[in-house]
Amino acid sequence: MPSREPEEPEQGAEPEPLGPETLTWRFFGDWRGVLLAPWAGAMQNMHPGLGAGVEEHSRFFEERWERLFRSLYPIGGVVYDGPRAARTAREVRGYHHTIKGVDRHGRPYHALDPDTFYWAHSTFFMLTVLVADRFGPGLSEAQKRQLFEEHVRWWRMYGMSMRPVPRDWEAFQAYWERMAREVLEDNKATRDVLDVRYIAKPPALRRMPDVVWRLLRGPQARFTLWYTVGLFPPAVRERLGYRWTVRDERRLRRFGKLVHHAWKLVPRSRRFHPRARAGWEREAGLHAAGAPAVETPARNLPLPEERDWPQHYSPRV
Repeated sequence: MPSREPEEPEQGAEPEPLGPETLTWRFFGDWRGVLLAPWAGAMQNMHPGLGAGVEEHSRFFEERWERLFRSLYPIGGVVYDGPRAARTAREVRGYHHTIKGVDRHGRPYHALDPDTFYWAHSTFFMLTVLVADRFGPGLSEAQKRQLFEEHVRWWRMYGMSMRPVPRDWEAFQAYWERMAREVLEDNKATRDVLDVRYIAKPPALRRMPDVVWRLLRGPQARFTLWYTVGLFPPAVRERLGYRWTVRDERRLRRFGKLVHHAWKLVPRSRRFHPRARAGWEREAGLHAAGAPAVETPARNLPLPEERDWPQHYSPRV
């Protein structure tokens, strides 16, 4: 799919940030979303422009956990930063200015092409839907429509063209299906995301002995790939050559219910990413509206020699 140069951002009144009354606030910053990180990475990278950008401009596969956890801060901030959310969105957009080139098929790409940038945004929207619907309490059609409308407000924060945004939830479903069937590709960036056989220990398990992690890593990788495949649209599974049976679907639904009920035992203060938690606490009056944003800890920063690169979120911490 050819990629155009980025269009001029739409001008107008400052967009209205999302707030605690929204379903997006309730589910997007939830730590259960980390379960869907391979799903989101694969769905994004299957887009020709996104996949090429990752292959040519990213060190994601050398620093998976660090990149994932630091990216959650600015991306989450577009949802949870309240009065400063539009500024956070402009910062996120700015990280993508230099990500452009020509892929191995001779197709030009630019990360700020509205169609490309919207595809990434649509995967975050659908991640929110899946967290709530497959690993949470479930969603009615009315709630899915509400989340769709909220994702449009979320998109407006970036100041990007509204041209690629479907008109309603039904049109979005047609868009999602068309992308899965006609646009997404099997490529190296996608396969690399799905290959977690040798992934490093996640930060939460840093005290686990290395030998124990090596024993667990293989089964964990197979299980992660299995449920990730189950969450793909059927056309994506077919493109990537995976099978999915009725029995697999029943098992995935049982796993989702287990996660949902186990999550009720987690204290509310521990359910959300720090940037999301800061938003909830600000709305509860525990922090001033102008308090500094919560930033990633130093352990997640890029390599020292890369911290001033324009494509990196790299706060002075």
